[in-house]
Amino acid sequence: MSKAARQKAILELLHRGPVESQEELQGFLAKRGFEAGQATLSRDIRELGLVKTPDGYSAGRGATFVEPVLPSVSRLVREFVVDVRLAQNLIVLKTSVGSAQPVAAAVDAEDWPEVVGTLAGDDTILVISPDNRTAQQLVRRIQGMLG
Repeated sequence: MSKAARQKAILELLHRGPVESQEELQGFLAKRGFEAGQATLSRDIRELGLVKTPDGYSAGRGATFVEPVLPSVSRLVREFVVDVRLAQNLIVLKTSVGSAQPVAAAVDAEDWPEVVGTLAGDDTILVISPDNRTAQQLVRRIQGMLG
């Protein structure tokens, strides 16, 4: 699970009231499926601006969760996609190394009707379309972004 999801869960817990210790916080996160060591929790506490009071950790005045903002899909495609291949209703996007996940996240965030879902590795994204025709439309859309 992502850092953003873990930090959001921490703030949700703290909105119910203070948490006595990092161990209590760690137990809460474990019940929700997050594995977080002491160093990770300390970093989250610092990044979220949590404060230690006599009652335990609580959200400070400025403690809010901000969803990370992705650059536009067209910018990410233009900068990182190096090849587009069509195989019936499947599209394979080749990206520069380490860039597949942010590009896939941006494609997913667009909520395009041509996209059923994506699966991203390190430098390859599998985009699934509902049928061959919509896959062809999506390939044209992506190629248009490449310039």
